Amino acid sequence: GDIVLLAKPVTLTEGDRVTLTTDVPVATDGTSKPEKLLYAVSLPPVHGQIEHINYPGVPISSYSQLDVVAQKVSDDHDNSHGAGKEALR
Repeated sequence: GDIVLLAKPVTLTEGDRVTLTTDVPVATDGTSKPEKLLYAVSLPPVHGQIEHINYPGVPISSYSQLDVVAQKVSDDHDNSHGAGKEALR
């Protein structure tokens, strides 16, 4: 089916961490099983990394919708000064 992904911008400053919730990325694919959706990070943040909160400091390249619902995924900004806007894809 069709996949719909809604994402809202999140602002991080040096050293900040934001936990991804269904308010930030939320996706549906037209089935009755959105919990089976997987996200793949094809363009990671330049000034930080996406992490599973149970494994801090270890970047991940994919996570599930269940991880987002359980608030187990975070975007951790490094301590770069003057880092401009960036996107995660």
